[in-house]
Amino acid sequence: MSTFQNKIIIITAPSGAGKTSITRYLLETIPDKLAFSVSATTRAARAYEKNGVDYFFLSPESFRQNIQENAFVEWEMVYEGKYYGTLRSELQKTWDQGKIPLLDIDVKGAIHVKQQFPETSLSLFIEPPSVAVLRERLLSRGTETTESLEARVNKASYELSFKDQFDAIILNDELSKACREALKHISSFIKQ
Repeated sequence: MSTFQNKIIIITAPSGAGKTSITRYLLETIPDKLAFSVSATTRAARAYEKNGVDYFFLSPESFRQNIQENAFVEWEMVYEGKYYGTLRSELQKTWDQGKIPLLDIDVKGAIHVKQQFPETSLSLFIEPPSVAVLRERLLSRGTETTESLEARVNKASYELSFKDQFDAIILNDELSKACREALKHISSFIKQ
């Protein structure tokens, strides 16, 4: 059995705070220890996304079937009609490879995983410098409608209220600094 059995690293943040950029950095920096946990979702794939690599793109019916079968460690309706979840099989696959699953998930999902693995998880909350900066980051993506932008900004304000429930809060005012801080926390966790 791997020394990493049941260890989990959770990266969470409001949309646009930089969790995906930090996750990519961590996976590139310590690929021998970490593996990306591919989440499942019912949203449509973006042009550059690949099924099974970026997400498992499921129909709403298939997602609900997985809920019924208790296949998820956590799942949420993150946005109206858009479900996201972490499959138990993804975690087990990573542990079987002798690595630690790295989850890049929403705040509520992160809280649920933390509750299930309180002794063997490390949870990092990536905090944007401000909601105004977050809004600018989301706008610069060019993927948001006016309505979806407002929904994400409002949700981000709410999610920020949960930041103290995580093991560490990393302010992402400069990406390279935030990446180094996340790596420091994770390196310490891996050695435990």
